[in-house]
Parts: sequence; C-alpha cells; structure tokens
Amino acid sequence: MTYATQQDLIDRFGETELQQLTDRENIPPSTIDAVVVDRALDDADGLINSYLGKLYRIPLSVVPPVLVKRASDIARYHLHGEAAPKDGDVYRNYRDALDWLKDVAKGLVTIDAEGVTPAASGGGSVQASAPRRVFTRDSMRGY
Repeated sequence: MTYATQQDLIDRFGETELQQLTDRENIPPSTIDAVVVDRALDDADGLINSYLGKLYRIPLSVVPPVLVKRASDIARYHLHGEAAPKDGDVYRNYRDALDWLKDVAKGLVTIDAEGVTPAASGGGSVQASAPRRVFTRDSMRGY
C-alpha cells in the first residue's frame, strides 16, 4: 500500500509537470511514465516507513490525509532529482516533510494510526551506592 498515488501527484502538481518529469522518450513530453512515478512513490514510502516504523505498525492500514501530502512532496522531489533548486518550492516542501517525519519519530507529532506497544520498563526502586568516605571527622582529628 502506498501513501500517495499517481492521481494524488496529478491532483497536486498537474499532469503537465508529471509528463515533463517522467516522459523520457517523447519530445516534447506527452505521457506520464507510470514506472518512473511508481519508483518515486516507492522511494517516498520507504523513507516514510523508516521514520514511522519506530512508533507505528507499518504499512499503515489507513493513510491520514497529512501523510498523503508528505508522500507526494517527497515523491515530487525524487522525480526532480538533482534538478530541484535548493531555494525552490520542491526542495522546501521536501525538507518540511523530512522535518515533520523527524517530529513524528520523536513523538512530538502524532498521526491517527495504530501504534506500536512500547516495551515495559524495568520498574522497581532507585538505588545508589558510593564508596566509603575517605575524610571523616575522626580521620581528620588533630589537623
């Protein structure tokens, strides 16, 4: 199950952009190469799963809409590749998606999904131990 689909990319970024990014056979580009799109979507899913896997059961059974946007932004960046300008929207949206995923992995942001049960802690009381004192009132008597 992918978090975003080719249709999600078309709806968000337009068919023309996807044609320009994926059609490597026709000049001018006139079709969307589904294989290229699927590879970018799979790469986005892998990246997302690497962050979500810490707190959630993956793949998610229900994909929250916010995750569709993040997956679309990541896939779009992968389609642009090195051609994505560092000061443009494509790169900025990709960085925002990564920052958001980092926050999810840290538990600062939650998504509506089935979580992983955390391991039980050891429990018990806190114990401290220290060596015997070297200098005491009795050992320092007379100084």
